[in-house]
Amino acid sequence: MLFLAAAFIVAFVLLLYMVSPLISPKPLKLPGAHVVVTGGSSGIGKCIAIECYKQGAFITLIARDENKLLQTKKEIEKYSVNDKQVVLCISVDVSKDYEQVENVLKQAQEKLGPVDMLVNCAGTSVTGKFEDIEVNCFERLMAVNYLGSVYPSRAVIATMKERRMGRIVFVSSQAGQLGLFGYTAYSPTKFALRGLAEALQMEVKPYNIYVTVAYPPDTDTPGFAEESKTKPLETKLISETSSVCQAEQVARVIVKDAIQGNFNSSVGSDGYMLSILTSGMSPVTSITEGLQQVVCMGIFRIVGLFYLGSFDSIVRRCMMQREKSESADKTE
Repeated sequence: MLFLAAAFIVAFVLLLYMVSPLISPKPLKLPGAHVVVTGGSSGIGKCIAIECYKQGAFITLIARDENKLLQTKKEIEKYSVNDKQVVLCISVDVSKDYEQVENVLKQAQEKLGPVDMLVNCAGTSVTGKFEDIEVNCFERLMAVNYLGSVYPSRAVIATMKERRMGRIVFVSSQAGQLGLFGYTAYSPTKFALRGLAEALQMEVKPYNIYVTVAYPPDTDTPGFAEESKTKPLETKLISETSSVCQAEQVARVIVKDAIQGNFNSSVGSDGYMLSILTSGMSPVTSITEGLQQVVCMGIFRIVGLFYLGSFDSIVRRCMMQREKSESADKTE
């Protein structure tokens, strides 16, 4: 049995070695590159724009709130590394009208050149029990979180193919790897990005275009603060099992992975474990990554089952406490 296992690992390593020239992209050079960030007026999107600007990129910020965009533009410009850099602001809802999105991106490319990297960071969240969430919320979240990434990507992909280069980043969430209590409206929209990214990567890889899916954990942003106001108790308790990350830290990791052309981008030990557990048939970009997935999958599954058990226990305890409280109210 050990011999067969060893033989399998050796064969796997040889296979990866043979195909490694096909899966190892060249790093994208950010100095002078044109980076478009949707949802770039605050939170992770703003920090990604700042990180790219620090490395010499030209930035196009896209968001709905024009005032926030102008404030963010001023903040980003403080980090310029040369006097040629430009921050362009465009106020548009990327989830409503594809033709409008296509037109504004054409205008951005006329001013700053072809898009070298697109970061789809526009998104929103609604938490609550499945039966308590208004039906139109499901439609709205799918439009913003999914179509809001489809439209900008669709608008730049042809030019990237013509140039035989580019990076497209989809900012998902750890809730796009694991469905949790309270996220029945949010999680499916983030899971959808993974399917889009895998299919798109297979299409564009021959053109030297690489797709990255980022799975940030709970991150200290205005959106997270707003979401926390309406979280069910179960969701809060589950979220408290892991720490809250800073947006700057998350942004650095995402930009680094996008530059390298990594398909998966995760933050911290929990994020690493989830990326291994949910790797499935997703692309790999190095021999090391493939080996880590093969070797760690089993032990991480055991750890994952422990987490799932603890989450189920939290939900069960909350339900019992709620029923006990309701029963006591009826007897009074």
